[in-house]
Amino acid sequence: MSTAPLMIIDAANVIGSVPDGWWRDRRGAAERLRDRLARDGVPGVADGAEILLVVEGAARGVGSVPGVRVDEAPGSGDDRIVELVAEADGRPRVVVTADRELRCRVEQLGAEVRGPRSVRGDG
Repeated sequence: MSTAPLMIIDAANVIGSVPDGWWRDRRGAAERLRDRLARDGVPGVADGAEILLVVEGAARGVGSVPGVRVDEAPGSGDDRIVELVAEADGRPRVVVTADRELRCRVEQLGAEVRGPRSVRGDG
């Protein structure tokens, strides 16, 4: 079992936090987020952290790249994130989302939660 931190990013929530036209091309927006994470990492996260981007709906089909593993939620992205947090029990887990209900669910499982700005690079 890995002890490296697991950074689980709610792609839909992070992408949706900036009104930049993402709704016209959800898959393209997810690919841009994935590529930026692979290039820049996540500010304030230790080297060696595993970055996991959870996509759903129209963003499915975005492949993994070195440095960012993509997980396609078969249904609800929130439910998949909760599953991933539970499966990774025993290692540090950080979930990036602004979704209040999801925040409560993963905090109950011991995960830390950060807002979308933590991966957008604007604060």
